[in-house]
Formats: sequence, structure tokens, C-alpha cells
Amino acid sequence: MTPKYIPAEEAVKIIESGNRVFIHGSAATPLKLIDALLKRAGEINNVELVAISTFGNIDWDHKIVKESFYWNSLFVSSNIRGWVNSDHGDYIPIFLSEIPKLFTQGYLPLDVAMIHVSPPDQHGYCTLGTSIDAAHAAAISAKKIIAQVNPYMPRTQGDSHIHISKFNALVWENALLPEVNYGEKVDACSLKIGEHVAGLVEDRSTIQMGIGAIPDAVLRSLTNHKGLGVHTEMFSDGLIPLVESGVVNNEHKKIRPGKIVTSFVAGTRKLYDFVNDNPGVVFLDASFVNDTAVIRKNPKAVAINSAIEIDFTGQVCADSIGTYQFSGIGGQMDFMRGASLSEGGKPIIAIPSITNKGVSRIVPHLKTGAGVVTTRGHVHFVVTEFGVVNLYGRNMEQRAKLLISIANPAHKEDLEIAYFDRFGKLP
Repeated sequence: MTPKYIPAEEAVKIIESGNRVFIHGSAATPLKLIDALLKRAGEINNVELVAISTFGNIDWDHKIVKESFYWNSLFVSSNIRGWVNSDHGDYIPIFLSEIPKLFTQGYLPLDVAMIHVSPPDQHGYCTLGTSIDAAHAAAISAKKIIAQVNPYMPRTQGDSHIHISKFNALVWENALLPEVNYGEKVDACSLKIGEHVAGLVEDRSTIQMGIGAIPDAVLRSLTNHKGLGVHTEMFSDGLIPLVESGVVNNEHKKIRPGKIVTSFVAGTRKLYDFVNDNPGVVFLDASFVNDTAVIRKNPKAVAINSAIEIDFTGQVCADSIGTYQFSGIGGQMDFMRGASLSEGGKPIIAIPSITNKGVSRIVPHLKTGAGVVTTRGHVHFVVTEFGVVNLYGRNMEQRAKLLISIANPAHKEDLEIAYFDRFGKLP
């Protein structure tokens, strides 16, 4: 079947007023299609946009755009934060593991899916490239599909394949994917946290990393480990050296032994080249990768995630600053719970003790309106640059005392006063 490519401006005419449109995310964000769609603002109206995360510079901060489109986000990335927190957008709190069934079971029926794929092979199969997560479910559920086909999109293994006969419109785009270099953000604080976390990781563990400088710093501290496996919702460039050195060999996993299991990747061109046609990396639907029942089957599963703040009782806010929606629930709870149920598993919350503005992340109470992503009943290990504590099995007073012990020294006096106000004695 010979592909027939049409201009993006023509392809997006498939979308009508009142439609719900899924947008492929992260490094697979179809920027050319988005640009063409937003140019129809005023021509079409009441169009709902749904996505997990989007990368790239997108020119959508205009009144006419926001009047024509409504952003219903499943995870809030930096380039849509203002929109989601406005009258023309909102956020759906949901575990990443359950997002696919919003589409497949009709909770959010999709009229159109805009996806970004690799060119078709000799059999006519494209791949969803860097992001399978919920894009696979969206593609098989949507009434119509618009595909942005790009030779720079890597061909990936797993649940990634989709035949061009399924596409209602194809648009050719020869453009580099959006890149992000988390390694550039690693500082002395992140490295210290990474060392503490690495000390908790045993040989032959199966690890999951979140996004950002701390997970990257953890990976840098694992170079002397042996026989590690990876089962994670995402990974970035920091994993590559561990694979190349043999630290990560995936030999001791129970789920897909010998393979890195992931749902999406985000990083630099080096990462995208690494996963290109790599049989050692399997991209699978988030409903499988993030399934707690699947995660727990790997022995010594270690989940490494971060947070915005954590209160004295262990409640973890990772997605909002008060009522301001900053990111999303994502897969944190999927993996925190899965790791805690794994034989020898360890769920870890790793955070700098203070924010960039010097505000303590360990607090007596979460901010008013803050969302609890990981409950105090699910929290085990908490790590800052000042040490490691384990809250599992500890009562309220013990938890507060332990958390104060790894707080930033500049804030300990205030935290001790709050401790006294609550418990009637000093820690």
C-alpha cells in the first residue's frame, strides 16, 4: 500500500466542532498537526483536547485559541500549565495505569487521535515510536486517526505497531523530535540524594525511575551494582551507560526477562537512537507496564519517585502547589504500591529538602487544596540530601520526628515548634 501524504492544513479538516481530540505526547508530540489545528481557531469551536504530556513550543496562548479549544489534561506539562489552570482547561486526576481504559471503555470516547509515527516498513506498519503509554489505546479507540509520519521517529518494539490502513490522513514531516536533557539539571544536592537512594538498591533489583534530575543522579550512583533490571513507565539518557556497562542486564526479572520494559522515553537524540529498532527495549501499554499486579511480580522492585512536599504524617503531594495544578498523578502510586508488594521491594520518595526558593518540602501540613498523590499508608522510604528514613510501621509522632531529622537545618527550628504544637513536646 503506497502512502498518500497530504498537507497538515488539509488533514486537520477531519476535525469538527464538538469533537474530542487525543494528542500524542512527550517526545512524540505532533507539533506540525497541532500548529495546523490551532490555525482553525474561530472556524471550529468547542473542541476538547486530551493529552498526557506535550513537549515543544506551541503557539496556543491566544484568546481566540482558548475560546475555540478546551484543554482536558491527563497530566500537566509546563507548556500547558497556564491553560489548564484557566477557565478554558482542567485536569483529570487518574493513575497512568488507568488512562488507557478511559478510551477503550468509553469514559472519554475519542473522535480523532493525532499521532506521531515512524515511516511504514515494507509491510505497511508504522510504530508509535517514543510514546506508547496511552497512545496505543487512543489509536485503537478513536473514530479517526491523523498520523504525522517522521523519519526521525525511532521504530520501537512491543505494542507500538500500527498499519497505515488504519489512518484517515497522513502528513509527512521531516523534523527532529523535541529533546530534554535531565542530566544538565543534576547538581550537588541531586547527587547526594542519588547516593542515598543507591544505597537502598540491592543487586538484582528491578528499578523504576520518575522524571528529572534526581532519577538521573540515582542512575549515576548505580555503577557498582550488578544484575539490575528495568521495568518503568519511562526512562531517559541516564540509563544508557548502565546498559552499556552491563550493570543493567535484566536477567533476574520475572516479567519480560532480558528486556527493558517501558511505556515511553524522553531525552536527547542519543536516547532516541538507542531505542530505535532495539529488541532489548519493549514499549508496552501503560495499562500493563503500570499494573500493580504486574509490577509486584518482579522481585526487589524499587520505585523511585519525587514530590512537591510531604507532611508530618507522610502524605505526599506530587502534582499541585495548593490548588494550582502543576503536573499530575502519573504513575507514582502504581509503582509505589507495586514495589511495596514486591518480594524485597522498596518504594522510595526522593526529594531535595527545600525548593529553589528555599521553602521546606517537609511541612507540618500540606498547602490548602494540595492533592495527595501517595497516601501516608503507602509511604515507606523518604530520602533527602540529609539522609534516609523509613516511615513504614511508624505512628504519627514517630513519622514527624523522622522527617524532621532529614529536613534542611535552616527549617528545623520551625518544624520543631510545629511538632511541639501538635504533640506537646520537643522531638
